[in-house]
Amino acid sequence: MASTYDFIVVGSGPAGSSIASSLSRSPKKPRVLLLEAGGPNADRTLRVDGQRWTTLQNSAMNWGYKTTPQSHCGGRELDYSRGRGLGGSSAINFGVFSVGARRDYDEWASLTNDKSFTWENMKRRFRSLEAFDPTPPPGVDKKYAAARAEDHGVDGFLRTGFPAEVEEDTVPMLELFEKAGFPLNPDHNSGDPIGMALGINSSSKGMRSTAADLLATAPENLTIVTDAPVQRIVLEGKRAVGVESNGKQYLATKEVILSAGALNDPKILMHSGIGPKSQLEKFGIPVVSDVPAIGQGLKDHAFVPLAYSRASGDANRAAFYSDKAAMASALEQWTSSGGAGPWARYGCEMPIGWFKLPSLAASPEFQALPDSEKDFLSDPTVPHYELLSHFPLHWFVPFADSTLNYNCLLVFLYNAQAHGEVTLQSADPAAPLRFDPKFLSTAFDRRAAIESLRDAYRIVRHEAYVKDNVATIAGPKGESDEELLEYWRQSIGSSWHMTGTVKMGRKGGAGEDVAVDSDFRLIGFEGLRVADMSVVPIIMSCHVQAVAYLTGLTCAEKLIAEYQLA
Repeated sequence: MASTYDFIVVGSGPAGSSIASSLSRSPKKPRVLLLEAGGPNADRTLRVDGQRWTTLQNSAMNWGYKTTPQSHCGGRELDYSRGRGLGGSSAINFGVFSVGARRDYDEWASLTNDKSFTWENMKRRFRSLEAFDPTPPPGVDKKYAAARAEDHGVDGFLRTGFPAEVEEDTVPMLELFEKAGFPLNPDHNSGDPIGMALGINSSSKGMRSTAADLLATAPENLTIVTDAPVQRIVLEGKRAVGVESNGKQYLATKEVILSAGALNDPKILMHSGIGPKSQLEKFGIPVVSDVPAIGQGLKDHAFVPLAYSRASGDANRAAFYSDKAAMASALEQWTSSGGAGPWARYGCEMPIGWFKLPSLAASPEFQALPDSEKDFLSDPTVPHYELLSHFPLHWFVPFADSTLNYNCLLVFLYNAQAHGEVTLQSADPAAPLRFDPKFLSTAFDRRAAIESLRDAYRIVRHEAYVKDNVATIAGPKGESDEELLEYWRQSIGSSWHMTGTVKMGRKGGAGEDVAVDSDFRLIGFEGLRVADMSVVPIIMSCHVQAVAYLTGLTCAEKLIAEYQLA
């Protein structure tokens, strides 16, 4: 016999956990079921701050997806990791906690004709989410790390903050950005991310936070079931009445909310007969509703590394990373002390900044964009690219011990114009979709990639940086347009910020590129909503985990109001 609830939420990432937590804690205490495809992720050592870079290598916690061969990137298949288990991708991400540009949210509100998505409304929800520790690490000047109280919250479920301490070369790197003429910004979460800062993390005092923290004190009316992947939605005509997981049905009297992510929401919908008719018919799936937008509109950020081995004495991390006994001892210290020691230091700080590119704005490729896009990209708060320093590349590329003293910067491409897609490749609901982000497929994206890498040379070619270099570990062969672009083609990686595959639009605006209305309803259906990064109609100017939380909180707010749960 099927179990029955008021609401069923599919997926426990930032969006799904926000929805399940908010609904279950509303005054009228509806019965809420949260279904998670993976396990409980209960091992406390998965929260070691300095080991945030390695959890995605845990196959039990990662769907292990790959892209299709990228035709503009040398035919390479790229890692397309997605988190599996309680907390979703927040359990395997790299801990950057950035909220983006205020114009991003106001653009979202404009595209949907719904003020719920304006920066001021999202900022209110952002404050309700955070338990922010504003304390900068010792030795870091406030011009690199300072937050205004009105921009942050202190009473939320998610612990965020600056690192507990920084490595020896962190402050010199921040100073170098200043010398090279990059603007400073002591808080990238104020709604204006432009400038260099010490990064804010989804962690505090050596302990990582994940979306599971929103569920840690769950009320009795919230039921959480792990190891329960959803294969399809149970429909009665055009009304969702439940879901099917591993042959078992769970029923909902009010709503089913999909929050399984931008790569898995389209899969569940298509295997339920909802999606592009041609794809469903190709694999013999009965068509319930032809919705061409599902799976289309995939957007993502991408990056390339710049890495250089450094003179001895630049930092102490080589001695730590090359000594397995030291790392094991540090883990014991972290466990016994509640988060202190070297694992709260090494790999925990991220000098990070978002910047404009005057050279890009002056290019023919920029001028060829639609006027609306040029206006958006010209907004003072909207960046063209990002730089992040102190990325621990050795966790991903095997190094000899002699090269462990190095610096690695990542150069991120923002606001790419390419529109990728996710499509069916099997009638089996356990098989992943086919993921094609179409990186570097537009002239603008290629120009933006070239100009961002060239601007990053202001750092890596600066005399104060070059003097400590020993050798190049990763970088272009030269500085011509073709050499810079070829480096992107051969070295590009996804930032795992997949967005827009079940795109949101205005109410009554169903069409080729819109699947969900501004109340998160799947257009043409009752009792079925989608709420996570798959619905966000633009690629936000940040690392998107904060946006996923805000998307879930916004959906929950609308549901609570509609069903008078307050």
